[in-house]
Amino acid sequence: MTLTYVKTRIYFCARDEKMEDARKALSASQLFGGLPEADLAAIEKIAAVKHFDKGEIIFFEGDEGVGFYLVALGRVSVFKLAPDGREQTLHLVKEGDAIGAVPVFSGKSFPANARALTQCRLIFIPREKFIQLIADKPLLTMNLLALLATRLREFTIQVENLSLKEIPSRLAAYLLYLSREQGGSDLIGLSVTKGQLASLLGAGPESLSRALGSLKARGLVAEDGEGIRLINRTLLTELAESGRDFR
Repeated sequence: MTLTYVKTRIYFCARDEKMEDARKALSASQLFGGLPEADLAAIEKIAAVKHFDKGEIIFFEGDEGVGFYLVALGRVSVFKLAPDGREQTLHLVKEGDAIGAVPVFSGKSFPANARALTQCRLIFIPREKFIQLIADKPLLTMNLLALLATRLREFTIQVENLSLKEIPSRLAAYLLYLSREQGGSDLIGLSVTKGQLASLLGAGPESLSRALGSLKARGLVAEDGEGIRLINRTLLTELAESGRDFR
């Protein structure tokens, strides 16, 4: 598979008509939420708003980590490419989350690729200016460390799921995770295609369809419009934790 860049539209926040939207995105984000207005204003001054069309590559694995991105609008897939061209999705990044933050501290290259899954508006934070900014801001530094710790935990869980759990168990675990992310609702909005979900779970589309069909046949879940409704959380949890299909 060949990945190519597409020219991106860039607006500097200090001069852009969307400055108010950028400030709202910063204050609502996991990384910058709760910071004083003065800190948000300082971050805004060094930031740039970038727009990506659906399918555009944001950065490639191996690119120099000159900064990181906050997703203000849309969704982003972070993925690796196998030698045969197959994609393995590492995580799906929603609005309010950051991508590419690891090189901020390491000063190295991006460890994976990132692609816009939808029309996206991202806020780019340049590394060198950000490092200078956080030198005397311990709250911001703690927020960034918390984000990196969360990412590490997500990768640890994903490695465990892909290496130790069967596909129905991976699917059950992911549906329960989505439920927690969506406020504990029994009706889960996927917001990704089944092909993207299969890549995230390390499964082929047919294997995912069989796993979903199995959960439906046993009355654990049901398809509800474009979403999935959780019917039996107890058995879903047992399946997710066991790692094996208990039929």
